[in-house]
Amino acid sequence: MAGTRADTAHPGIGQDGAPAPVPIADDVHWIGALDPQLRRFDLILRTANGTTYNAYAVRGRDGVAVVDTVKAEFAEPFFARLEQVARYDEIRVIVLNHLEPDHSGALPELMRRAPQARLIISKRAPAMLKALLKADDEEIRYETVDTGHEIDLGGRRLKFLHTPFLHWPDTQCTYLVEEQVLFSGDVFGCHHCDRRLFNDRVGDFRFAFEYYYAHIMRPFKAHVLDALRLIEPLPLKLIAPTHGPILRERPRRYVARYRELSGGAALEPMPVDSAPLRTLLIFYLSAYGSTARMAEAICAGAETVHSVRVSLYDLDGGESEPFVDLIEAADALALGSPTVNGDAVKPVWDLLSSLAVVNLRGKVGAAFGSYGWSGEAVPMIEDRLRGLKLRVPLPGLRLKLIPTDAELADCRDFGRRLARALVGDAASGSGNGQAARGVIDFAELG
Repeated sequence: MAGTRADTAHPGIGQDGAPAPVPIADDVHWIGALDPQLRRFDLILRTANGTTYNAYAVRGRDGVAVVDTVKAEFAEPFFARLEQVARYDEIRVIVLNHLEPDHSGALPELMRRAPQARLIISKRAPAMLKALLKADDEEIRYETVDTGHEIDLGGRRLKFLHTPFLHWPDTQCTYLVEEQVLFSGDVFGCHHCDRRLFNDRVGDFRFAFEYYYAHIMRPFKAHVLDALRLIEPLPLKLIAPTHGPILRERPRRYVARYRELSGGAALEPMPVDSAPLRTLLIFYLSAYGSTARMAEAICAGAETVHSVRVSLYDLDGGESEPFVDLIEAADALALGSPTVNGDAVKPVWDLLSSLAVVNLRGKVGAAFGSYGWSGEAVPMIEDRLRGLKLRVPLPGLRLKLIPTDAELADCRDFGRRLARALVGDAASGSGNGQAARGVIDFAELG
């Protein structure tokens, strides 16, 4: 798919900070929404990275199809992105692969803006559609499709696959024949929000992919296998789910992993996507947002070192057990915590205590955090990292209360230096012998 890869630092965000569509194939755009602050989904799923509500626009010679919408609260960025790739009078078809409110929330307003569009749903969806919209047949115009049905947009054919109970009775997949793109609905999705969008660009999301399967798809293993029998024969260049990263690099291994998890024989293992030379994991917990801002800036700085792949996780939305496996496979670990009652917060200690069973010798470690009074959390974390045999090449970064723009610049520099230390760059040290402005010595505290 030459010429379609979104390789900017933050796809989906324009130069002015406004929502921007992202090309994923020729005349196919992501027009969804990002929800990085979500920490619990449907009351049962914890989300260490938030989630995405993925929606797509497909252009043919004769018009445009919109595939899925977004949660109602995120309609504004969805429409802003849609309007940059299509006029409302060009929309011929609206396809809903799944009617849950996080995918159908913007549907009523989209139908109002594009009244000429045909609404396409699966053959098992009408009752749910009426219940969601609280309307009768005369108020809703829709068409149902089944496996094998097609819609031609003019040189672009949408082919439908009936895949019920993945994970609602109404679910289906939509396949764009000419581009070999599968709009899969919730199948092959996960709750992992990363502005870089694509599986070969985002941080390590394997645990989120497996966690999502275990909680959403596992009860319907038999239906998963039925769906795979429809999906596996398809040529696949890209899988575009409704949540999480778009799978453009080796998408078939995610299909193979679903077969393995559902009790079938795996065709190939599920390694890290395009593993770079080194991997850095950044974990944080934040009381009022200051440590979170530090973590995001450190992540942004580390990402500028191209041979390092960086992943960012909020401990408030995750469970320690899957993180242990990630840390064991990673090369570096940075932990951020505010100081509360002269200590780091409990989830940080829970994670660190769970690492006693892992061989961490030689990995790179770092600590950072915001504080109000004395800032003990950072040196305490550093001591524990050293006790676990990690190498701590940089002084921990501590900032008092809300970070300023200059201090956030220090955080980005901290991230760059940490990543360079990881790849062995001789320039990774403090250079002039001074720590970053945000590092505060205990002696300064009186």
